[in-house]
Amino acid sequence: MRRSTANAWRALQWIAGVVVIGLAIRSLARNWSELREQTVALEFRPVHLAASLVLVWVVYAMLIAAWRQMLTGWGQRLSPWSAARIWTVSNLGKYVPGKVWALAGMAFMAQRAGVAPWAAAASAVVLQAVGIGTGAAVVGAAASVALETAHPGSRIALALLMLASVMAVGLVLWPPVARRLLGLAGVDASDARPPSAATVALGVAANLTAWLGFGAALVLLSRGLLPRVQLDAPTATGAFTASYLAGLLALVAPGGIGVRESVMILLLQGPIGLAAATVLALASRVLLTLAELGAAAPFLVSSLRSTRATD
Repeated sequence: MRRSTANAWRALQWIAGVVVIGLAIRSLARNWSELREQTVALEFRPVHLAASLVLVWVVYAMLIAAWRQMLTGWGQRLSPWSAARIWTVSNLGKYVPGKVWALAGMAFMAQRAGVAPWAAAASAVVLQAVGIGTGAAVVGAAASVALETAHPGSRIALALLMLASVMAVGLVLWPPVARRLLGLAGVDASDARPPSAATVALGVAANLTAWLGFGAALVLLSRGLLPRVQLDAPTATGAFTASYLAGLLALVAPGGIGVRESVMILLLQGPIGLAAATVLALASRVLLTLAELGAAAPFLVSSLRSTRATD
């Protein structure tokens, strides 16, 4: 009985995994097709493109380390391999319609790895909130420095984005609201406690650095495809962060598809032109999808081998 239940659960996991990966690949194929249809002359520079991809993976590694350290601060333990596996695989959940699957997947997988249910759920929610809050700060700083030439409507969009982000972070980190959210998720929040100041500070520092890293990766991407386009780091960081947050907050768009690209084009068409902004927005989507699939691939392959070894 136990063996049949385990086999059924394993089959269900693989079905879910195939669906998620299929959705991610569909997103990649659609954006690659749109990218090829652009009329801007592309100049492929493999070194810059590879450097952009590697930098994204470095950012992922830093965020994984920050999440693992947060769990350690709550007395929970995860090996580096388990933390990387949970973070990268659950991250693919963003391609499933609805915005809860990535966070729910992280919390569920962490719980199965031995993390207390409340800590597994709280760590996912807190890091998401900190990511939104730090992203809003980065967007505000970048807007004041480098986005003066952006489309006039972008200032209003940025102001609304910052206001919504700050309110969301404040609510999520407020203990009564945090416990209520965990309760709605079916988690016993009686043992839950708010993160320490040091834990939040670490999360803030990691996420701020991550946004800067993503901006630098976008600069490298532009130099790898459009070397004649002059895209500076503040503009790239602000545009990437704002577009990513907009896609994250768009509840109806799996992975922020469509929303993220539209916002990036809106913010970059002034500094670099509409055609170049469109190419870069689509290329950024392709790059991130490849990075997400590539980061999760080793763990998915390892899981498949383990499954075959136990059968």
